[in-house]
Amino acid sequence: MSRVFRLEPGRGARRAETGDGSALGAPRAQGVVVAGYLAPHPPHLIYADNPPQNEPSSTGGWEVLRWAYEDVRRRVRALAPDVLVVHAPHWITMVGHHVNCVPRPRGLSVEPIFPHLFRYHYDFRTDVELAEAMVRQFEASGLVTRAMREPEVRVDYATIGALHMVNPRWDIPVVSISANNNPYFYAEAELGQMEVLGRATREAIERTGRRAVLLASNSLSHLHFDRENELPEDMAREYPYSNDQYRADMRLLETVRRKPSSALRTAIPEHIAASEAETKSGSLTWLLAALDWPDVTGDVLGYGTIIGTGNAVVEWRPNRGADDG
Repeated sequence: MSRVFRLEPGRGARRAETGDGSALGAPRAQGVVVAGYLAPHPPHLIYADNPPQNEPSSTGGWEVLRWAYEDVRRRVRALAPDVLVVHAPHWITMVGHHVNCVPRPRGLSVEPIFPHLFRYHYDFRTDVELAEAMVRQFEASGLVTRAMREPEVRVDYATIGALHMVNPRWDIPVVSISANNNPYFYAEAELGQMEVLGRATREAIERTGRRAVLLASNSLSHLHFDRENELPEDMAREYPYSNDQYRADMRLLETVRRKPSSALRTAIPEHIAASEAETKSGSLTWLLAALDWPDVTGDVLGYGTIIGTGNAVVEWRPNRGADDG
């Protein structure tokens, strides 16, 4: 269905012309995407972490995944990015790709299914210049696009979850992008459109001279239990929803670990066909396209289940060593 809302490049796009007649103006010193992370967002991770921003408290749980995120935090600090860019499957926009251009989003994000686990008070800065550049670049690439400028719109928990787990200090500016589909209704996302979105994201980063880290905020297999334990963080009751779902995740992660990222062009659709996958949201395809499908393997930092769903924390570094400073 998302195909209905695709424009041909140059048709219907609002051009932000400058004095030289170009859509986006002359580029600065070229920016770069230094790393991309698969950064799953289940609210249980923040609940288990017990940050001061989250009202509920826990006794812990899901430690392997949280340890993986501790590793990500150290890596991101070493990379010293100017901005974190996140694509999240729970900011669902049925018409077009939306970009949050609110300078300082503040509010309370509540997970609608697990409000007893996730009531998070957020307050962060948007890189407005980059956000607006993305809006223009997406439009110039033929994508139906909207700038979200309403400060009262609540930021979704998938955006907050990935950003908190990667940078709980919230001291790096952010750009957040919506998911122009609903993975719970459609059998398969318009992954081709996500390739266009990823390329346009990279082009906007390069034009604005940013040093960026990208986050794909999605789980892998996504079937989950429909009954909660009396103690939500009871790890004795945490295991894959089914062996089939688990095996589908392992096949995908073996491809991530052993083959260059281009192999995932076919592996991701195969994973979608084999499991109830949140990769249908397109976040992972967007991430790899923004990285230009680098000829590197992914570094799987951790895998674990959360109420039966499969979740992996993975890093891709297209220029390992060259961009470390």
